[in-house]
Amino acid sequence: MNIKNLADLELFIATAQCGSLSAAARQLEISPAVASAGLKRLESNLGVLLFVRTTRSLRLTAEGERLLARSQPLLQELSDLTEELLAGHSLIRGELSLSLPSDLGRNVILPWLDEFQEQHPALKLRVQLSDRITDVMREPVDVAIRYGQPPDSSQVALPLVTENQRVLCAAPQYLARHGMPNHPSELSAHNCLCFRVGDALYNRWRFTRDGDVVEIEVRGNRSADDADAVRHWTVAGHGICYRSWLDVGRDVMAGLLTVICPSWQGESLPLNLICPDRRQLSPTIRLLREHLQHRFEAYVRHAAAHLPI
Repeated sequence: MNIKNLADLELFIATAQCGSLSAAARQLEISPAVASAGLKRLESNLGVLLFVRTTRSLRLTAEGERLLARSQPLLQELSDLTEELLAGHSLIRGELSLSLPSDLGRNVILPWLDEFQEQHPALKLRVQLSDRITDVMREPVDVAIRYGQPPDSSQVALPLVTENQRVLCAAPQYLARHGMPNHPSELSAHNCLCFRVGDALYNRWRFTRDGDVVEIEVRGNRSADDADAVRHWTVAGHGICYRSWLDVGRDVMAGLLTVICPSWQGESLPLNLICPDRRQLSPTIRLLREHLQHRFEAYVRHAAAHLPI
């Protein structure tokens, strides 16, 4: 048997169980294109046709039936062995490199990484703090945590927080001096603190309410390619920002910032753990994702009570 990639074998089993390649792709959290390529690669490596495909159905060939019967117990045994090793933490060692958003990484995630490393003292962490999306492609990192979907659809994006959005906010002292905007259109009269991604200035802010959509082009005397700098200026009372709730929620809860135009919903901004290839999803990365998911769930529950929407 010439199987070079266990991920392809896992895809084959999922496809047989789901009866659909697209359903298997959703279950494994990969794109349909990546799933199709993986199945073709497995058939090519084995030199046999595993499925008979029509426009409406997908069924196993005789060779596919034989492979399914033999491979399922083998993969289950491998999964059981992995869980046994993880229970003893014997696989959680070596070095893991991560790229984190500057603000969220520095002020929220780093303490959670401390907890994770205390649980797995043999693990070494190498952390980059940057908001540049290109770092994920260029830099030698194992995983990156980023807002939104990766620009390359072949990359794996595992959800950490699906329900997150941008919010307008400012410090109470700024609002005391300049007044509280009651509608997004009033932002043109205010100093808006903008975020840069490379050379692109993010100064078109979009809001929705009851089916109405408003997009405002804002202006201000400060901008930065570092989200932590924008948040720092906002807390210091220099203007209004339009940032992720995950970034500013702790400042709202502490009374350092006030949410503006709460009846208007900002743009959706899910947070994902991004990996260049599914084959790089080691037991260490899977455990880290689980740890961060639990922490974010608690954080979001606590912060939700302070978001006046």
